[in-house]
Amino acid sequence: MTLWLGLAGLIVAVLASYAGYLLYKLYQQTQRHKAFLARAQRQQEEGIKQRNANIMESVLIIAEAGKQDECDMSEIAIRLYKLMEVLQGDHQVDFASQYPAMHELYQVVKDMPRGEQRKTLAKKERMQLDLVRMKAEARLLDTIKSELDLILAAKPAA
Repeated sequence: MTLWLGLAGLIVAVLASYAGYLLYKLYQQTQRHKAFLARAQRQQEEGIKQRNANIMESVLIIAEAGKQDECDMSEIAIRLYKLMEVLQGDHQVDFASQYPAMHELYQVVKDMPRGEQRKTLAKKERMQLDLVRMKAEARLLDTIKSELDLILAAKPAA
């Protein structure tokens, strides 16, 4: 009987040791998983930060071109709207409230055909669209210029 109790005790001790070993392995795996998730989070944040920096660099170049009248204001409004709507994290922009004049111009020209589509329009229709666009540009020009100043003021010091 003592032999059976000793054997049973040994089996329980071996199983308890094995359970402890498995718990230790689970703990190690959990720690590795947490470290992996933290590293992945840091990499994602760094990727977003780099992407936002690239986008903002383009935004500043376009804003500078707009200030120097190197590009139509409608083109500026379209490009800045499209770029700023994809900013992520802390750099997200509510374009309509922060830049209302550019947003208004964007709303006027966003559905107008460009490029090859524009070439397929009749001359009269193209001229009517140009008139609508130019009136909106002329009306909003000064306000858009001041909004471009706001964008350029956010330029980080070199």
